[in-house]
Parts: sequence; structure tokens; C-alpha cells
Amino acid sequence: MTIESMTSELIEDVPVSILSAERCHLGEGPTYDVLSDTAWWFDILEGRLFEHRFADGETIVHPLGRMASALARIDATLQLVVAEDGLHIRDLADGRMFLFKPLEADNPVTRSNDARVHPCGTFWVGTMGRGAEPKAGAIYALHRGCLSRLFPEITIPNAICFAPDGTVGYFADTAENVMYRVPLDAASGLPVGDPVPFIHHHGVGGLDGAVVDADGLIWNARWGGGRIDIYAPRGTLLRSLRVPVRQSSCPAFVGRDFSRLLVTSAWQGMDEAARAADPGHGRTFVLDVAAHGRGEPDVKLN
Repeated sequence: MTIESMTSELIEDVPVSILSAERCHLGEGPTYDVLSDTAWWFDILEGRLFEHRFADGETIVHPLGRMASALARIDATLQLVVAEDGLHIRDLADGRMFLFKPLEADNPVTRSNDARVHPCGTFWVGTMGRGAEPKAGAIYALHRGCLSRLFPEITIPNAICFAPDGTVGYFADTAENVMYRVPLDAASGLPVGDPVPFIHHHGVGGLDGAVVDADGLIWNARWGGGRIDIYAPRGTLLRSLRVPVRQSSCPAFVGRDFSRLLVTSAWQGMDEAARAADPGHGRTFVLDVAAHGRGEPDVKLN
């Protein structure tokens, strides 16, 4: 029996619906604003920002003119967008963007990738090589308006997320298939110790984007594995949920009670035959999983 068939027996099927049939070349960076009941996500390689309003079911696509990978809510009128050249403040009223902080803008090799806001409002942001060049990326923290590098020499930073009480941070290097755990100061969202490997993924696919629920469980998208893996805080795999697409990339809790899971996907690196064999490639899905999710905090700029 192959690894593929062995692991497939352990995957749970849950109700799944297509949130957006638009195909993302590299769908990533989903987040959800509960106050406006709106989800946001990106197609990094095509420079597009998606906005889905659950109230009327409408999805709007915003061309950005640059590669961007994640965003955080500042307040009801402004967002902070993580892009290939830096952090931009975006006005929701008209979509205009203003550079707030450059981010490796002098390094043509890299672009932005995964990011997430710590419960205190500090924003962790990852960069990587445009061609996944080994150890070209890093993880930074935007704390009180200052951007500092936390962890250098990362190839593909992903799975940035935080324990509900803010005392633990997580991140992965997808190229290594290792997730790290790092102790944090809950008041600042900054490390107070060194990262320690605590999940070594083996088998089909790799560790991609992740989010932590209200119980501290880590929900991780498995790139190339077509599933969401749910881990206990100690690193034990508890469940795997099927996603109807091979390259699932990043999850986010959505809905007024955060009980459902939005999952982005991608067709990056897939030829015509591979895309034909994977009908859902690049689409965005919602899993009805009765999750005990939680909302994303606003980023604090000062």
C-alpha cells in the first residue's frame, strides 16, 4: 500500500462549497472581517485582491498592479497590505494604496509571502525568493511602527500563527517541511526564546498556511495533499479534512461565529494535464466544519 493510499483512508469528508470559482494562480493570505462579514484573499502571482461579501454573495476582484500576499485590518476604513515592495496602507473607499514601510524593496530576488497578526496587534510578515531560492527569505515583525527581522535564512515561510493567549508563535519552512514553536511575550508579540522544531511532516505534500482556533488547535493547509490537517498544541495530528483540490494553500475562519473554514488553492507549477486532473485547481472553498474559530485582531501601527 502506498503512502498516498494509506493517508487517504484517514481523511474526513465534510460539507464543502465553492466560494469563488475564479481560479487563482497562487491563492493565499485569506482573512475575514467579522464586522463587515467580508472575506479577503490574494492571487499573489497575478497581483489580485479578492473581496467576498457574505451578505449578498458578491465577489469583487481588485487588480493591485503588484504582487501582494496578505493583509490586516487597521480599522473600519483602512487595511495594511503586504506586497512585494513593502507594507502599504489601503483605503477601502477607493482602493488607493500608500507605502507605509519598505520591505526588502532593495532585494529583487524576494517577495512577500505568509503573514498574520499577533493578538496584541504586532504583525509578523514573511518573505521568500521569487523562485524559492534556498534561504533567501526571512520573517519580520512590525511592532509599534518599527519593522525588525526575527528569523533569517528561511526558504518558504508559512504557517505563521499564534496561540490565543499570545504566549506562543508558530511558523514553518515549507522547503524543510518543519513547523517551529517559539515562546513570545504576550504584550509585544516578540520572541523571548529560540524557535524549536515541533512538527516534522512526512509523506504527501507540505506544510503551508495555518491558523489557530480558540482552543489552541492548529489548522494547517497541506500543499500538494488536498487537505487541512488539525494539530494539537503539542504537535499531535488529530484530524485531516479533505479539500477538493490538490494544492490547498491557506485557511481562515469565516462566518459570524467563525465556525466555517475558507481555504484558498493554486495551480502554480501545474501543466495542462495536471490541471485537467484537478478540476478544482485555483478555486476558493468553504468547509462547514463546526469549528471553534476566532477572529483576527487589528494591526497596530504605533
